[in-house]
Formats: sequence, C-alpha cells, structure tokens
Amino acid sequence: MTAEADDNDHAFRSAVADVRPLPEQPLPPRAAPPRPHARFRRLDDDMALRESLELAPGDWLIETGDELLFRRAGIPARLLDRLRRGEFAVEDETDLHGLTASEAREALREFLHEALARRLHCVRVVHGKGLRSGPRGPVLKHAVNVWLRKVDAVVAFASAPRQDGGTGAVYVLLTDR
Repeated sequence: MTAEADDNDHAFRSAVADVRPLPEQPLPPRAAPPRPHARFRRLDDDMALRESLELAPGDWLIETGDELLFRRAGIPARLLDRLRRGEFAVEDETDLHGLTASEAREALREFLHEALARRLHCVRVVHGKGLRSGPRGPVLKHAVNVWLRKVDAVVAFASAPRQDGGTGAVYVLLTDR
C-alpha cells in the first residue's frame, strides 16, 4: 500500500472505531393494499362498444351458428376437411371469453407468437358463440375470423367439432416454416 492509501485507511478506521451495530428490530407489518374499485367502468364499457364497431361492415355477415372456414391459396381442400373433423392433435389452446376486442386481439397475438416459437402446428382458439352479445351478434367470433386471415403463419382454420366447442371455437393450422 502507498503511504496515502495507508493514511486514508487509518483515518477511516479511527472515524468508525466507536460504531456499534443497531439492535435487530422486526419490520413493521405491511398495510393491506387498498381494495380495487371500478373507477373506469363506464369508460371501459364505452370503449368496448366502440371496439365492437371497429370491424368493417362486410365483416359482420357471420351469424352465431355459422361455421368459420378458411384456407390459403395452394392448401388442399382435403386438409381443411381433416381439420374440420378434428383429425389433427391440438397442441395448445387459448380462451378469449370475457375479453374486450382489443384485449382479445393482444391475447391472440401473444398466443400465436408463442405457438410459433414453440413450433406448434395445430392450436384451438375459443372465441365463444356470441349468444349474449345481443343484436350486434358475436363480436369476438367475427374479430377472430378477420384477425386470423391477416396472420401469414395461419395456413387454415375451421370451426371445431361439437365436442371441442363447435362454432364457438376454431382449430388453427400454423405453418411449419
């Protein structure tokens, strides 16, 4: 050590020579967090209504019990038939019930991103039949139909067989690229 460092060390030790540890004391108990209250409920309801109207008018042609079917150009029709019959093993699923359209869009995006990262080939998306949507019809069913068509990794999708949700769910085939 240099003389300067030695002097600094000696000065420090002299300065803290009388220091003693504090006696151990338990931490005071944490206060319970405040109860949540729905301050923005009306705002959320208004936003949900606006979101339900975001889709183009042509997108609202699907009825509650209508079957959803889609396949990209070049995909054989028999592949879509096999998908409709449930002949592919469903490797994961997501349920969008109770979400607003924007929440459902984000949840679906994250789900598909994760499914592709895991190299899954067939997944199920439960969107519901829209039986409680009133006169505007099944909001999420329409939205899922539109959104899935825009995802390049989606090769085909079809409403699930009755035992797996029927027209309230779709099987989705993903590309293996």
